[in-house]
Amino acid sequence: MDNTRTRRSLVLVGAVLAASMAGGAATASAAPPATGTLPPLDPTVLRAAIAGLPNATVTGAMVKITGPAGQWSGTSGVGNVRTGTPVPANGRFRAGSISKVFTAVVVLQLAAEHEVDLDQSVQHYLPGLLPASYPRVTVRQLLDHTSGLPHDGSLGEPQGDPNQWFVDHRFDSWTPQEIVADAMRFPMDFAPGTRQRYNGLNYFVAGLLIEKVTGRSYAHEVQRRILRPLHLNATYVLDRRDPRLPGPHSHGYVAVTTNGTTVLHDVSEQSPYPWAEGGMISSADDLTRFIRAIFQGRVVPRSVLGAMFTVPNVEYADQNNCNIGPGAGRACYSAGLMRTTLPNGLTGWGKTGSRPGYTSGMFATRDLRRVLVYSINPTGNKDGSEQPYVMKIAAAAFDPSLGAPQKSAPGPR
Repeated sequence: MDNTRTRRSLVLVGAVLAASMAGGAATASAAPPATGTLPPLDPTVLRAAIAGLPNATVTGAMVKITGPAGQWSGTSGVGNVRTGTPVPANGRFRAGSISKVFTAVVVLQLAAEHEVDLDQSVQHYLPGLLPASYPRVTVRQLLDHTSGLPHDGSLGEPQGDPNQWFVDHRFDSWTPQEIVADAMRFPMDFAPGTRQRYNGLNYFVAGLLIEKVTGRSYAHEVQRRILRPLHLNATYVLDRRDPRLPGPHSHGYVAVTTNGTTVLHDVSEQSPYPWAEGGMISSADDLTRFIRAIFQGRVVPRSVLGAMFTVPNVEYADQNNCNIGPGAGRACYSAGLMRTTLPNGLTGWGKTGSRPGYTSGMFATRDLRRVLVYSINPTGNKDGSEQPYVMKIAAAAFDPSLGAPQKSAPGPR
């Protein structure tokens, strides 16, 4: 669940890269024209960005950069601290909130098929799911995080030491219905459409919407509509009770310190209960292919693709995201993606994700001249300690000025 600790402590590239957030038009902000110049790829700088692994903070890293403006791939550290085996170049990893992009794509496909109206209410499609006291919430507002649904909830909230708690409870799972019902005990966060706040609950509801409209499981629809047509053979939507991480992969670890002694606990196997919000598994090759297909209009019909590159022109509800640069305090999320404009003028679109032991991201310029996918294995259980590595990767891929000291901010998982 998108709990308070996750929202306030996780530092990811979506926030780290947000040196400036572009503003909006009268009602919404679409993709701004590219004004920056891509820096040439420097293999020495890229290697240095992930050098020095493994260490106490990060055990391994993988970076893959593609596009006509330059290509590079590399790994660092180990995939298994016990055996010392290297990080597999195309290993699978827990993609966390990158799952939201898959969910948004399916909903937008349904919209293009006239099975879903983005401006129709959630209450229309899922009667009884939201309390009768709640105002009308549209499907579009789910996808771009302007729904105002509660961001509180106690399921999966760590008690005591969060690292030890996760090690002990990593196989716990809840159904999407249980997660939504738990959050519904709280009042609305704000009036729908008036503000934006990143909230995983939106995508649990979107997953339930997909199942209700299609009459089939979320996993089936993702497989049928995205994974199979794009040949994403290393991407999985597993049952919430299936903790496996299939195929070659780097192990994920969480460090627990007791009486001054730190032990790395292997958490590669864990419940993927975040589901449509954050439970998927993927690889660098698959995510590269996926984001390219999105931008090229090959997976989301062009009649609705604009929703993925349109940011609502509303304020952001707190200081945890969209909070740096001249656009600070304004929305930065579209339907499934995040827009980030860098100090050098480049605008990137993409998504980050994290689960304990895994932090990843996929970002690209709108013209696909540069596509970045990375996966890092941090030991801090989403405490943001991997931030310097994310910063260095982003600087090497998109904007060298990001390597200078920056104000940091927590971001979504």
